[in-house]
Amino acid sequence: MTRIAVIGAGYWGKNIIRNIDALGALAAICDADGDALNRFAIDYPKAAVHSDPDAIFNDPSIDAVAIATPAVTHGALTRRALSAGKHVFVEKPICLSVEEGDQLVEQAKAADRILMVGHLLRYHSAFQALTHAVASGLIGQLRYIHSTRASFGKIRREENALWSFAPHDVSMILALADRTPTSVSCHGEGWLDNSVADLTLSHFTFDAGLQAHIFVSWLNPYKEHNLVVIGETGMIGFNDTVTGPDKLLHYPHSVHFDGNLPVADKATAKPLPFAQAEPLRAEFEHFIDCVATGAEPVTSGAEGLRVLRTLEACQQSLDRKQPISLAPAA
Repeated sequence: MTRIAVIGAGYWGKNIIRNIDALGALAAICDADGDALNRFAIDYPKAAVHSDPDAIFNDPSIDAVAIATPAVTHGALTRRALSAGKHVFVEKPICLSVEEGDQLVEQAKAADRILMVGHLLRYHSAFQALTHAVASGLIGQLRYIHSTRASFGKIRREENALWSFAPHDVSMILALADRTPTSVSCHGEGWLDNSVADLTLSHFTFDAGLQAHIFVSWLNPYKEHNLVVIGETGMIGFNDTVTGPDKLLHYPHSVHFDGNLPVADKATAKPLPFAQAEPLRAEFEHFIDCVATGAEPVTSGAEGLRVLRTLEACQQSLDRKQPISLAPAA
């Protein structure tokens, strides 16, 4: 069994630790909070605890690391882990610059190590069912995708709402579109701190007429996690804030013309079946399998780099207050 050490045991790191332990792969936990480490030592007695990541990088019995630290540290920790010969799972985003991301992808390739990025919703069974439905032609050619990820709280100072919330949605949209946008436009505003945007609205233009947008905010009165995909012959809604069959609905709506007048034909929504599984568990099952077999992860370093390139273009648009064109990925 692959032996994995987790670096970063905070809000999200605790969930990663729980799932890796359930898979029988937890070897060590690293965090700067000594009190937290003492609690983890009790809860996970078979795992070593460390306050310094060097103890993990220098341990030859550890095959891989999972990095769940603040985004500003992702690049440096990933680089050090790869240099130590470890396979790496790093939470989103892979790092904060395309140049550094490209270097990490090349480093992993040269070292023959797995580099996987934590775009969790790509492993959600409802999103996988949605992707299959789109690929099968259920709603015809894609026309428009829009995503909302908003809540009240989890306010950051080291990164804005775009970088904190939008990576998941960018990853899903790029997967559905099966290509990168030709241009992006991003608008936002920071009221709590005018240097950190509390909300952003990003619009993507793809070739063949496909459009998409993402709205993210941590100043919303209630939680919204919605992805809507509109095709030429129907629509699909993925609402991750509800439970049961209404989480993923197919709307076979259509439009016909009465002379020159378009008429909307509303149809009854139909649930699309999907497996009941914890996305984080599925994500780490996939990581362990890729380490064991050498297969490329669904959310590989290269996929993380495509998402990062799109996010960076959105940030440039936000800063410059103008659209940004993206060159085709090499």
